[in-house]
Amino acid sequence: MTVTDLSAVELAGLLARREVGPVEVMQATLARVGEANPAVNAVVSLRDEEALLAEARAAEAAGPSGPLWGLPMAVKDLVATKGIRTTWGSPVYSGTVPQADDLIAARMRAAGAIFIGKTNVPEFGLGSHSYNPVFGVTRNPYDLSRTAGGSSGGAAAALACRMVALADGSDMMGSLRNPAAWCNVYGMRPSHGLVPGDPVGEMMLHPLATLGPMARTPADLALLLGVIAGPDPLQPAGADFVLGGEGPAGKRIGWLGDWGGAWPMEPGLLERGEAAAAVFAELGAVVEPVAPPYPAERIWESWVALRAWAVAGKQGALLDDPSNHGRMKPALIWEIERGRGLSNAEILEASARRSEWYRAAARMLDRYDAVILPSTQMWPFPAEWDWPKEVAGVATDTYHRWMECVVPASLIGLPVVNLPAGFGPEGLPAGVQLMGPRGADGALLALAEAYHAAVDWPAARVPGAAHRGLG
Repeated sequence: MTVTDLSAVELAGLLARREVGPVEVMQATLARVGEANPAVNAVVSLRDEEALLAEARAAEAAGPSGPLWGLPMAVKDLVATKGIRTTWGSPVYSGTVPQADDLIAARMRAAGAIFIGKTNVPEFGLGSHSYNPVFGVTRNPYDLSRTAGGSSGGAAAALACRMVALADGSDMMGSLRNPAAWCNVYGMRPSHGLVPGDPVGEMMLHPLATLGPMARTPADLALLLGVIAGPDPLQPAGADFVLGGEGPAGKRIGWLGDWGGAWPMEPGLLERGEAAAAVFAELGAVVEPVAPPYPAERIWESWVALRAWAVAGKQGALLDDPSNHGRMKPALIWEIERGRGLSNAEILEASARRSEWYRAAARMLDRYDAVILPSTQMWPFPAEWDWPKEVAGVATDTYHRWMECVVPASLIGLPVVNLPAGFGPEGLPAGVQLMGPRGADGALLALAEAYHAAVDWPAARVPGAAHRGLG
């Protein structure tokens, strides 16, 4: 075992006690990246080795300066990083080198992290498959012919391969949870408002996306969440994260499954979800099936309208610029055009349904401490696909319909953690979502930590790509 196999909490502790130094950790990290990254293509825009070692030596000389001191990290390529190429996975921005950090990057840097590069994403984060015309496709560490998911696919693959111990992610439509499930790691979408976004890009009206942590243990999620959460004076979002909560004993946990048959699911995924739920029962929780608390189709209709409206508002100017024609992902063009075609009445109706679902979820979570549902509706698909055209024999009517199971939490900003849930017959990872009431982030992480102590899937099955290139 090398330092790169340690959890972030373990490694941060060694660094803080000066039992290892930032230079040693950086050397080990770069060696691991050199071994594993050529096969999976998770880390992009990798910085110069000598520059990174010089930064590590400077940190070592200065001494401990924060909870992430000396930890190498690669920042998601949807986050602007000062002096480090940031492309958003798009040819439109392929040569961009920002002059300033986005807020999340600034907070991680201030906490002592050393940025080695970026993690790969789909273009503008659209679609849960991390491929783009700038850097290509990120492959699944457990099967290089399959996708690692997205939009935080590079982050999830880098974690699984032990290239980094912590990673930042973002989640609009499962972008933390889907790749975490498919790469056998943890990913947390916090309660909306806990982690502020960038003050310039953050939408006060109809916020759908949020930033969050990814890691190989729930304790590591808490470590990073403590760094990136907190108030920001330039926006209404942001609150201090407080870790706390009890284990599963005596808790009531509901199993939502496939939402009463509303979601097509590939064979084996519900069984992995039921097995994960059974772990909580073994730990003393009362686990029982839950009937669908609100019609799935109404949640979906609200989601696709508000998502398209938000994308059109944020990215629409790109479509209006003739120089970008032929350089934009078809899915982005579709979202912009659909969003622009919505009437005021349709937006109002989508908002009303969103509020109805929030009230229904609040009633459900008044009865249960948390609920469990699958993180994905299918196993990792071939990396050469753009997106799945069907799920379990049911045709998909949009490029993202195959991700419908992540929408209930996203639409109303509930906290949710992907828990690794074991493997299918072909050796591919599965995951489940542990979803709780708004503001119950600490309590969810306490439940996740108990689950992790019981199963620890990330340690139980380490991908071969973590230790060597598998070209």
